[in-house]
Amino acid sequence: MAKKLFVGGLPFRMTEDELREAFAKAGAVASVAIITDRMSGRSKGFGFVEMEDDSAAGAAISMWNGKELGGRVVSVNEARPRA
Repeated sequence: MAKKLFVGGLPFRMTEDELREAFAKAGAVASVAIITDRMSGRSKGFGFVEMEDDSAAGAAISMWNGKELGGRVVSVNEARPRA
């Protein structure tokens, strides 16, 4: 079952393709979304990556949490459902 991860601290210039490529090193990526401001279209510096399974999600967290990606240190953890 796919598991959604929250990725914070993304570089503002990072594209969804670049994020997908980085996380694909940990396993199969189901989807990627970088959240943007509605008015300006500029990245808000965070996004979500959905990994194909739990083992890929765990590998991605281990690989990227607290590590540098695109010049910034990112935080990666399991996404919580919206309240």
